[in-house]
Amino acid sequence: MDATRDAVGVDRDELAGVVDLFDALTREELRSALSELAYRRGDEFDADAADGAIDAAVDAYALVEHDDTLFAGPTAFPTLPANAEDLPHIMDVPERRVDREALGEAVRVRVAADAEAAIADGDEDRMASLLDVCYDVEAWAPVSLDDTRAALDRRL
Repeated sequence: MDATRDAVGVDRDELAGVVDLFDALTREELRSALSELAYRRGDEFDADAADGAIDAAVDAYALVEHDDTLFAGPTAFPTLPANAEDLPHIMDVPERRVDREALGEAVRVRVAADAEAAIADGDEDRMASLLDVCYDVEAWAPVSLDDTRAALDRRL
């Protein structure tokens, strides 16, 4: 069981699955969904743990935050946790349109910046992780990370 599941009862892919169920959610909406799922499991909801789980999922590119909205990210395999199928009937979430090009470009810029930082720090583990993320992002959005991937390859 991973630390996210221990903290909020769902793993990163399930966080992405909840977000994907609605196409996109704000952090507050995702916290509300997690609170509802905790209630249905008979668990207490820990808002701080939820915030930490969301932050960790964003750091891992399982969730992507753009314009104050969360989207299922390129490294996620969105999966619905138990009882999540009822969330759309319980929560009042406005319909949102996703501009995949703008979202992809924002992620491309973030990956490039993260790669530059990892290279500058000499963090080979992070560089290797970001190299994998490059491939995931390119499959997920209409962007190219050729230059970033080449820079990471050179350093690894």
